[in-house]
Amino acid sequence: MSSETTDRVAVSSRPSTPLQTSWFEFLLDGSLLEKHLQKSNSDPPPVQLIIQFLEQASKPSVNEQNQVQPPADNRRNRTLKLLALEVAAHLKWDLDALEKGLTIPVLNMLLNELLCVSKVPPGVKHVELELSTLPPTTAMAVIIYNRWAIRTIVLSSFPEKQTKPGPHQMNMLSIVQQEKEMTENILTVLKEQATDSISVLEGALQLKKDFYVHTLRTLDLLASDAAANGETESSTAGLRISADELHCQVHYDLGGIFFQQGCTDQPAYKKARDHFRRTKELLAKLDSTVHVHLDEKRLAGYWNACRALTEDRDPSDSQNSPYNQINGLIRAHSYQAVIEAFIKDNVSRSLPNSFRRSVLREFLYRVQQGDSSLEEVCYKVCVCNAVRDALEGEVLSVRFQQLLLRPSKRMVDFILEVCTLSLEKDRSSETLRRNMATFMKTLCETLEELPLLFLISSHKLFVELLKEDERKFVVEQLRKRSATINLSAKPLPSFYDIPASASVNIGQLEQQLILLLEPRKIKQILIELHDVAERPFWRVNSKWEVPPDYINVILGIKDNLTKDLVYILMAKGLHCISIKDFGHARHLFSACLELVTEFSPKLRQVMLNEMLLLEVRAHEAMAAEGSKERPPSDLVSRVRGYLEMRIHDLPLRQVVGEECVAFMLNWRENDYLTLQVPQSLVMNNPYIKLGQLLASTCKELPGPKECRRTAKELWEAVVQICSVSIQHKRNNDGRVGLIKHRESSMGILHRSKFITFIKKLREPLVLTTLISLFVRLHSIVRDDIVNEVTAEHLSIWPSTLSNIQAVDVEAVAVTVKELVSYALTLNPNNQSWIITQADIYFATNQYSAALNLYLQAGAVCSDFFTKAVPPDVYSDQVLKRMIKCCSMMNCHTQVAVLCQFLREVDYMTAFKALQEQNSHDAMDSFYEYIWDVTILEYLTHIHHKRGETEKRQIAVSRERTWILYNNHCVMN
Repeated sequence: MSSETTDRVAVSSRPSTPLQTSWFEFLLDGSLLEKHLQKSNSDPPPVQLIIQFLEQASKPSVNEQNQVQPPADNRRNRTLKLLALEVAAHLKWDLDALEKGLTIPVLNMLLNELLCVSKVPPGVKHVELELSTLPPTTAMAVIIYNRWAIRTIVLSSFPEKQTKPGPHQMNMLSIVQQEKEMTENILTVLKEQATDSISVLEGALQLKKDFYVHTLRTLDLLASDAAANGETESSTAGLRISADELHCQVHYDLGGIFFQQGCTDQPAYKKARDHFRRTKELLAKLDSTVHVHLDEKRLAGYWNACRALTEDRDPSDSQNSPYNQINGLIRAHSYQAVIEAFIKDNVSRSLPNSFRRSVLREFLYRVQQGDSSLEEVCYKVCVCNAVRDALEGEVLSVRFQQLLLRPSKRMVDFILEVCTLSLEKDRSSETLRRNMATFMKTLCETLEELPLLFLISSHKLFVELLKEDERKFVVEQLRKRSATINLSAKPLPSFYDIPASASVNIGQLEQQLILLLEPRKIKQILIELHDVAERPFWRVNSKWEVPPDYINVILGIKDNLTKDLVYILMAKGLHCISIKDFGHARHLFSACLELVTEFSPKLRQVMLNEMLLLEVRAHEAMAAEGSKERPPSDLVSRVRGYLEMRIHDLPLRQVVGEECVAFMLNWRENDYLTLQVPQSLVMNNPYIKLGQLLASTCKELPGPKECRRTAKELWEAVVQICSVSIQHKRNNDGRVGLIKHRESSMGILHRSKFITFIKKLREPLVLTTLISLFVRLHSIVRDDIVNEVTAEHLSIWPSTLSNIQAVDVEAVAVTVKELVSYALTLNPNNQSWIITQADIYFATNQYSAALNLYLQAGAVCSDFFTKAVPPDVYSDQVLKRMIKCCSMMNCHTQVAVLCQFLREVDYMTAFKALQEQNSHDAMDSFYEYIWDVTILEYLTHIHHKRGETEKRQIAVSRERTWILYNNHCVMN
């Protein structure tokens, strides 16, 4: 009995579902499509059908010389394209539905086909066409295409959530990359033609007649001889769409594109406002909006935004919404009224926090533009927003926390006033009161000036909201604080102008110096220490370390206070990076940069390099935690700048260049590494050389022919890294022997540095390429065909080594194990890597671990065995290895079960396993999973022969069940 039988059994145990209609069935039956589309829950759904039809119609062909040719222009492909258009016609050319279900390349193909069948003159720009002279369906095709063009530009500007990848597959990666490139190319063309598309649609608004769009019937006529008499070009052919309906939709789409352009062209907001106003008017006028597909909530949002941005007052608005009230007050420069409205809103909470924050950003922008009169308004709005956040239990904004670093009595008085007015007397909920109490305690913990602290702790609201024990605790803390010297004097605008306070015990100051992470306070402590004693305080903590490359430069600073400060700021910053506290690291490095910029260009560049490394590591840490956000273009440019930097006498840390190259590989900046990086850098920097070889090889995968030249260069570089120098030495008997020096390296990198570099990579394609290379190298140097390790893309590597004796076999074995183990920490569900790891364990006789991983690979690609495992995962070779693992573990019944999965059942191995009586598995409990009648008959025989009646009965029962099942299948 074959594995197909088991599949039928699995299917028979589940409730039957109707089979999905295949795409080719619609080619065979012309009436099937209309029937299918009329179903309420058609499977496949309409949008999926479009994808299938166009995918089949655009498949390239292969000629007799095995050359890939463009898709043939034959009857089959033309019919498939027409079927795709008929499905879109069934959806009434609803761009909302089409955009949600189709990618940009597919929808571009569909609409270009619509232009073709609608007989839009080829090679003529749409802006040059006179729509009023075109047949109705032709004009409508042009309008639909240009509507889609500007909508796509707008949609592409929105942030998009990345889809979560499943187990990595190389062919899928290639397809996704190709689609991404196609999308980018199409968007580039659409953006270049945006002005033309706008002109076409503005021309459509001048047409006052009704419009007609293709239907299933008119498209059917195009495929038949009836089209020859011009029926599809008549003035009434197709689905009628009134002028008002179309104008309403076009106004909405034009409003969207002008609004998007407004961020760089302010007058465009007025155009957008006019189009949205006209959209609202037409919507109110229309009795039926069957052919109008727009989001009325989004329209309302657009309308409010346009009015705010253009300071438009519309007397027709009967309702003066809170948004309009605030915008009106801002336009009237009634800023005190805005603050009062925000305080009232803290009670009603009708304005969204996002709107309140946007008002603050607007004021801050005006201050940055030179309007200093708004500085007080900014801090008061910031306080109002902070109190609102506190009432809702939200985290206080960074801006408010920065505000508390420069407190004043006037500010604290205002905060307490807002807090008092934001709570309704005797009507506030317990939650609001507790949240406000927490806010008051936070203020006490944050502020450091004692008069301000006592101002809060003596306030009526503080006494009302905090319980007696909480008040006692806070007051006690204040007393303790007042008994010591306040080391954080009020900061002045410049980092350098912080005055020193009175000296205290040196031991206490040094302890604080070790614990502090705020640059301003660190400097304050150092000033006090230098007032007490003149000695190098950078030695206070033995854990403070700066890279050896920078020691001489830092210790060469003449001023002792500055020397201590630079050393400590850098050491603390590096420590913060090591524990992934990137926020504190940024503050420390920024302060250090500000400090050294004044006196040392060399140290300034050192700090810029370290800050670059900080940002690279911070972004890589986010990626390791699952973030799919690409690095900002500014960071990529800075990395390129570092790699190309040539400054003499500048101490450079090797790790910075190493991580910059790894960063470029991880974010697939392959074009830069292969085409743009200067050749002099490739020759002088081993990491750039290695990065270029990896990028070139990955860029040309998966085609082995194109890839073999660059793959060979990468192969030779890695072989040299894993090689050792060989010396000839004459023995006592006169013969010449070989001595290998493992400590030396002939390659561009030492092997330990190479391993360190590999463990900074996380791009799946790069790791797969390296795993493939080391697996092939491992197979060659071990020369063990029986226990050969498998991996993807093995065919691109050479099959022989010219100097195999020079390769360190142990180093290769260790490296391949480390590499695969590291890759699986990044993606434990990559079935290819799991199989490779399993093969490594199998080759080293670790059968239990190997079997565990083979089972993991099957579980990953079959949703925990709820689906069939693909045959390329559980190939005969893998199954035979699983069988051997079970055999070596004395799980003989499992051996018999696994023998059934082979393409040709291995009866000899199964029978031999079942003869074993010392089995370490559940034995007859596994009989339920044996379906091969021959094996069951053999089981019955051996149990009868041994006199094992109960086990024989189980085998007989299973045998009868399967015989009955097979007979039933044959009869049906």
